[in-house]
Amino acid sequence: MDNLLTAFTLSIVEGLTEFLPVSSSGHLVLAGHLLNFIEARAATFVVVIQLGAILAVVVLYWKRFWGLVRPQPDMRFSGMRGIWFLMLTSLPACVLGLLLHPLIKCCLFKPSTVLIALVVGAVCMIWIERRKFRPTSTNLDEMTPRLALGIGCFQCLALWPGFSRSAATIMGGIFLGASRPLSAEYSFIAAVPIMVAATCFDLIKNLSLFSTADIPFFLVGLAGAFVSALLAVKVFVALVGRMSLLPFAAYRLLIAAVYCFMV
Repeated sequence: MDNLLTAFTLSIVEGLTEFLPVSSSGHLVLAGHLLNFIEARAATFVVVIQLGAILAVVVLYWKRFWGLVRPQPDMRFSGMRGIWFLMLTSLPACVLGLLLHPLIKCCLFKPSTVLIALVVGAVCMIWIERRKFRPTSTNLDEMTPRLALGIGCFQCLALWPGFSRSAATIMGGIFLGASRPLSAEYSFIAAVPIMVAATCFDLIKNLSLFSTADIPFFLVGLAGAFVSALLAVKVFVALVGRMSLLPFAAYRLLIAAVYCFMV
């Protein structure tokens, strides 16, 4: 594959953007084209390095994930109840992703479609912020099956590279009655099963494209994504209760405009 500097660059892009509502897949598609990393294996590489970002969330929220394995009496979102909610959230995107996988890979991993998704996502954020939704759930232990499934339906928007899984789930949560901090926190946690499923599916499907010589490239990508995602999630969690989605909407529009100007 390409040199390790390309892997490191893409891993930083992945880690910093995966859990922010700006679309990591969109940034990686645009960055890959700027770096001329557009071969057939590139799409699988940018999916696999998501595992580094996933590990960062597991480390940061290890108590919640441990609670899924060992139910905690003081946590309603634990044990089979928590697992059931995550299954409800993951199901819609898993089913739709499996059905549309060839179409998505063929038609949507392009700069033009990513730019449109960035703009559409920004417009949706502006609309959400102009409406005043009153939260009915403020923490994970107040999650309901309806809220978990509803967020999962919104998560399907993330199958369009450039829209952003984080943006879709956060906006979906706010729209359905979750508080802003809860929407962000659940977005991080719900990312783990859907991203693990997507990564494993894509890697198994395209395993024949790679050789042992590609291992260092993947290791650099995974490590860079892990470290940068740790930083991004910590900063976002600290800010999410005090800021709206409007700065992210402005950033998305700016990125789309700058990329169009550069090319």
